[in-house]
Amino acid sequence: MDIFAALSSDHEKQRLLMKALVETSGNSASRRDFFIDLKHQLKRHSAAEERHFYMPLMELDTTIELARHAIAEHHEIDEFIAKLETTDMDSPVWLKTMKALQHKVTHHLAEEEREFFQQAGKKLSASQKIALATQYQAEMSN
Repeated sequence: MDIFAALSSDHEKQRLLMKALVETSGNSASRRDFFIDLKHQLKRHSAAEERHFYMPLMELDTTIELARHAIAEHHEIDEFIAKLETTDMDSPVWLKTMKALQHKVTHHLAEEEREFFQQAGKKLSASQKIALATQYQAEMSN
């Protein structure tokens, strides 16, 4: 498995968690559980992705701006999570914020898969792609 397949697999988990989460209501056990899972997934994924995908690409002139943009979007996603953590799950504001987070993450994943993977694919060797996937998966499994 290469780094693109490893990242895409986790992206799909995130999409499914967000889809399930926006279909929950109120301060329910399912909403709480899905939100905990999503927070955990996004936090671990962004840290591992930055370390094992973005950082190697920041060393290359042609991909540095894409990496910086993606890292900035991770910070925006963190801000949505922080707002959700301080908003009552029974509040309509919580669901509205969750839907905004879903939109942001969905945009980020699509942009990454459509543009960033293409650029990175041209710059990384086959062995680098596999090595980065191994490192990324090792961090995600801890």
